[in-house]
Amino acid sequence: MDDVLPDLLVPVAEQANGLDPLTLFPGTKKEAWLEIGFGKGEHLAHQARTNPDVGIIGVEPFINGLAALLGVIDDEELANVRLYDDDAALLLAALVPGSSSRVFVLFPDPWPKSRHHKRRFIRPENLDLISRALRIGGELRIGTDHTDYGNWILRHMVQRTDFEWQAECPGDWRVRPDDWPQTRYEAKAVREGRSSIYLRYTRV
Repeated sequence: MDDVLPDLLVPVAEQANGLDPLTLFPGTKKEAWLEIGFGKGEHLAHQARTNPDVGIIGVEPFINGLAALLGVIDDEELANVRLYDDDAALLLAALVPGSSSRVFVLFPDPWPKSRHHKRRFIRPENLDLISRALRIGGELRIGTDHTDYGNWILRHMVQRTDFEWQAECPGDWRVRPDDWPQTRYEAKAVREGRSSIYLRYTRV
């Protein structure tokens, strides 16, 4: 946390004219991705390993998750990862419009009590920010094992004219794509007998 994190933190407050994520990474990266709420970072680390020509920003405010991923970044010398440890909305608002090619929101906190639904990340104002950050043709991926939250997500997304659901048959949202590795939260859901949904939307 003391030695590695400071060099990887995204300097949102310093970007008065908008933050181009590709400027955060050494060398030339073909595109930038963003993972919001990466937990312990298994999915993000996998994507960084298998896509070295992509720059990936991970957002996670909780110190345990940051520490876990930092260990992997340091051990494997993953140079294409940058981190943000505050509210994802602040980062999304700072990004240059259309500067991201993919956004992941995987197994976010479902906030199951009705009085807490306003805290759910998938809500109109955050979807507006994601839409602004994504390029046309970019992809938003959302996963959840929580039935009510899944219905909530679908209800919100069906109202959007700026996102197109990629599903053509039930298998497209019931089966995890090959390039979408399992997270620890999904593994826990499997152990506890809960099924998950895997939603993919294109920015139009």
